[in-house]
Amino acid sequence: MSVSATLDGTAADAAGLETLVRLLAGRGVVVLSGAGLSTESGILDYRGATGSRRRRPPMTYQEFTGSEAARRRYWARSHAGWRTIAGAEPNAGHRAVEQLRRSGHVSAVITQNVDGLHRAAGTRTAVELHGGLHRVVCLECRRTSAREELDSRLEALNGGFRDADAAARPDGDAELPQELVDGFRVAPCRACGGVLKPDVVFFGESVPEPRVRRCYELVDAGQALVVLGSSLTVMSGLRFVRRAARAGTPVAIVNQGATRGDDLAAARIGLPLGAVLTEAARRVRAAARPV
Repeated sequence: MSVSATLDGTAADAAGLETLVRLLAGRGVVVLSGAGLSTESGILDYRGATGSRRRRPPMTYQEFTGSEAARRRYWARSHAGWRTIAGAEPNAGHRAVEQLRRSGHVSAVITQNVDGLHRAAGTRTAVELHGGLHRVVCLECRRTSAREELDSRLEALNGGFRDADAAARPDGDAELPQELVDGFRVAPCRACGGVLKPDVVFFGESVPEPRVRRCYELVDAGQALVVLGSSLTVMSGLRFVRRAARAGTPVAIVNQGATRGDDLAAARIGLPLGAVLTEAARRVRAAARPV
């Protein structure tokens, strides 16, 4: 499908796109991205038009740290679903954001995603608000290591495990029969034998305060805030939209579905993100060319 066909939306969408291009052309735009940006890379999200409903509540930090059985369940499901995250590639939306960053129109990227796709697209300075699944941290000695290393260890401990039928879920999770979970062997920290956890912020766990302060600083310094693919359901992302709105910084939202920040947005676009961002980047480049 062509970009023009994909962008055949409402008059409000067309007006929103014009506003988005104008904000980007003014430079100094801060991007706040959510799971909806990664659905075109084959990663499911929990909410929105392409969202997948949770069949059970998400695992909390307290449950993970307090129960060996819970950790076994987490790592079994995550090991089965890791290939979805590891094999995902940046899509047109990630690439357009990086193009706009390189050209100076986007000044900073804050992402709620843990899939690492902004960094894979070249946006090495993206602030990963909730951490990243590509890293693992020991809760005892705080040593961090690559997820690929742990994946190899888990594969050796659980030979043939991935031959089992597993339904993919968001955030690298997977549905598994209980008998497979019960027999799964978990690897400890190589350095101290402690408990390993993905280097992501679980429900019930707070985003590190220095990271939050850094995001506030970026939003405060920005000339505009553009939200990409987030329903802003949780306060973790919504707080930055509210912060920008209180300061009089214009907010634009590109998301297929309603968000909690819609009443604060100067522009609202409900079309596929890859096509919208590709077209916006094209128009910004065209406007910047000397006549």
